[in-house]
Amino acid sequence: MAKLVSKTYGDALFEVALESGKLDMYWEEARAVGSAMDENPELFKLMSHPKIGKEEKTGIIERIFSNKVSGELVGLLRMIVEKDHFEEVDSVLQHFDGRVKEYKNIGTAYVTTALALSDGQKAAVEKRLLETTKYVKFEMHYAVDAALIGGMVIRIGDRVVDSSVRTKLYDLTRELSKIQLKAGECAS
Repeated sequence: MAKLVSKTYGDALFEVALESGKLDMYWEEARAVGSAMDENPELFKLMSHPKIGKEEKTGIIERIFSNKVSGELVGLLRMIVEKDHFEEVDSVLQHFDGRVKEYKNIGTAYVTTALALSDGQKAAVEKRLLETTKYVKFEMHYAVDAALIGGMVIRIGDRVVDSSVRTKLYDLTRELSKIQLKAGECAS
C-alpha cells in the first residue's frame, strides 16, 4: 500500500511539474520540503499524532509551507494529510525525486572503499561511471568500510559492482573448498 501511495502522489506531482514546465522548481521545492521534514522530526510526530484533526494538520502545513513553496506542492501536502497518508510523505517526495532523476538521466552512485578517497580519486571514479553508463551526471555518495580490505563496491540502483579484496578472498575460499570436496570424493 505504501508503495502505491508514494507512486500515485509522486507520479502526479511529476506529471504536473512536467506539464507546467516547472520541473526544476518543483524538484527544488520537494527537496526543501524533504529536508525540512528530516531536520524537524517533531513536525513529523505532530503531523502523525492521532488526536490532532485533519483540519488542524492542513492548517499547520499551510502555515509552514505557504509563501515558501508553490501552491501545487502545498496542495499535494494537504491532499496527503486529508487522505491520512502523511506517514508516506517522505516516500512520495523520494519517488518524485527518483522520477526527476530518471527523466534528467542523473544517476545515484554509492561507493564504498576500504580507505577514504582523495578528491582526485573521487573525480576519476565519477568520470569512469559517466563513461560506462547512460547517465549524464551522478549524485555521488562515498563511505568507508575497512572490512573491505581493499578495492571498492559501487552500487547504482539495483546493480552492484564488487571489486573488494574481501569478496575476492571469499570467492577464492569457496573455490578452494569445492576443490577440496572434489579431491575428497575422488579419494573415496
